[in-house]
Amino acid sequence: MNLFSLNKNSLALILVGAVAIGFFVSGLFKVLDYFIVQILLFFGYAALVVIALSHAIKNERKKNRPEDNLQDDSN
Repeated sequence: MNLFSLNKNSLALILVGAVAIGFFVSGLFKVLDYFIVQILLFFGYAALVVIALSHAIKNERKKNRPEDNLQDDSN
């Protein structure tokens, strides 16, 4: 039994949650100034940007109406 499907929306939400929790916990324990923590959070953010850009490039435009059957809405 699968708790959730791993599609593009759930992958992005998991990554955003991990970066947000990372910033919160780092600030809570005052370890945000450590270099290794900054690098880990930076790479998490960079991965989020890469995933967002790859999904934006793959995104296809959907047309609401076909071009050949135009509808007159001036009633």
